[in-house]
Amino acid sequence: METRKSGPIGRPRGFDADAALERAVLVFWEHGYEGASLATLTDAMGISTTSMYATFGNKEELFRKALERYTEGPGAYLARALEEPTALDAATAILTGTVRTTTRPAHPQGCLGVQGALAASDSGRGVRDLLAAWRNNGCASVRERFRRAVDEGDLPPGADPALLARYITTLAFGIAVQAASGIGRDELQEMADAALRNWPLS
Repeated sequence: METRKSGPIGRPRGFDADAALERAVLVFWEHGYEGASLATLTDAMGISTTSMYATFGNKEELFRKALERYTEGPGAYLARALEEPTALDAATAILTGTVRTTTRPAHPQGCLGVQGALAASDSGRGVRDLLAAWRNNGCASVRERFRRAVDEGDLPPGADPALLARYITTLAFGIAVQAASGIGRDELQEMADAALRNWPLS
């Protein structure tokens, strides 16, 4: 809960905004955007609705901040994967990172960015569009990495970077959905490994 900081009488109660945002990430990750009620969010964050609005803005703005935090934290494996020395290494790291992130013990299963607005109504259109852009941006980053691999001779000249990027990201999103459905880490990793057995090599 919020704790009163020392200072003049009447000073607003303070709280650890960073820790509160981390807890909001977990709520959105588990329940999605619409499934996360304000009461659930503020209870998990340990703050009042007034404090939430004052610090983070409305629910959609809070979700945007939570998605940024998720991308920098649990979702950071994507950026690291793109730094791998070969396209196959990158693809392997993306799928392995997805499996690990979506099946972490004591964390929500699945991916915040995939499940966040799957059932969003018209009122959640902004969040649905935000997440579509988030997923497309990730695919674009993978595409650019694979295009560089073609230019460097790591992938054969006839390889299609856009198709390969869509293939890998679609697999990653599918893994996330399967993880949210309760499929175990080992089974998902076997599927990821099988998907890369016919990877085009130079």
